[in-house]
Amino acid sequence: MKTPKKTQKPYRDIIVIGASTGGVEALMELVKALPADFPAPIFVVMHVPADSPSILPQLLSSVSALEARHPQDGEAVEAGVIYVARPDHHLLLEGDRVLVTRGPKENRFRPSIDALFRSAAYTYGPRVTGVVLTGYLDDGTSGLWSVQRMGGVAVVQEPLDAVQPSMPTNALEFVAADHVVPLAQMATLLVRLTQEPARAKTRLPAAELDLLKVELTIAKQGGGFELGIIDKGKLTPFTCPDCHGALTQLIEGKLIRYRCHTGHAYTVSALLSEVTESVESMLYQSMRGLEETKMLLLNLGRHFADDLQEAVAELFFRKADVTGQQARVIHESILKHESLSGDLQFERKKLA
Repeated sequence: MKTPKKTQKPYRDIIVIGASTGGVEALMELVKALPADFPAPIFVVMHVPADSPSILPQLLSSVSALEARHPQDGEAVEAGVIYVARPDHHLLLEGDRVLVTRGPKENRFRPSIDALFRSAAYTYGPRVTGVVLTGYLDDGTSGLWSVQRMGGVAVVQEPLDAVQPSMPTNALEFVAADHVVPLAQMATLLVRLTQEPARAKTRLPAAELDLLKVELTIAKQGGGFELGIIDKGKLTPFTCPDCHGALTQLIEGKLIRYRCHTGHAYTVSALLSEVTESVESMLYQSMRGLEETKMLLLNLGRHFADDLQEAVAELFFRKADVTGQQARVIHESILKHESLSGDLQFERKKLA
């Protein structure tokens, strides 16, 4: 993509934005305030259900002077266009092209904010401005870390200004953001940033660049095992909640992440949330099995009672009662079961 400036020195002309809960309204407010001559393309990942048709491009176009659309795979990047990720597809950048892929999910999401941010950081380096808006959990934190690590600018919505502050709060926990602003000031900030020359290209260790390249390739096509992801971190005894593959622990600054050998990726928050949901599901399956056993025992007890075999019937009725008690114990465990995530760190701070 050609820089909109006459000089050959690169400017901050790539904007990537991630949002989740409350994000539709936030994005509409943001793009409404951008001028018609905004000199950079904008790439947006908004979490939506995989089977839900997305009308976000139409909504954004209805309030913005800029065109918003779902890009086609391989489409050339144009300044002044808002590219919105399709449901159940990653939105990535490579060269001067947009990639639309169905690589493995990250943090249970496809599209993934982290995947978009990493691809932009790897492709454009200091020219990138990454923006984390309102949302739950922490998709975007790792990607924003990569944006800043590669010389780009990290922008986070002021958490108190967000409908759901978890995503901004998590980002600020692990990334020393360059700018933390309320939504009302975001458009003015982005316009100003596009007029600033980019920093000098960051020189990172070869191993760090190689990991970034591998993760970008996984987001494009999967195949983490063949790409050697297991050797890029510390192999753990944990397994992927999605495919049950081995999980490798990856460290980015203070941030801990996990990626399985098939390619699924999790932050601590996402992994804890997924595991506790899995435990609840297994508890319900156990309760169902016990209740079905109780029904079978009662049915057999009634059969023998009707056949005047009282002693045998009483045995089955006693076993049914014991089984029912076991089912009630599991039911009580389900009611007491707590959904956990890495956001426990914020509960710890409240208690401190």
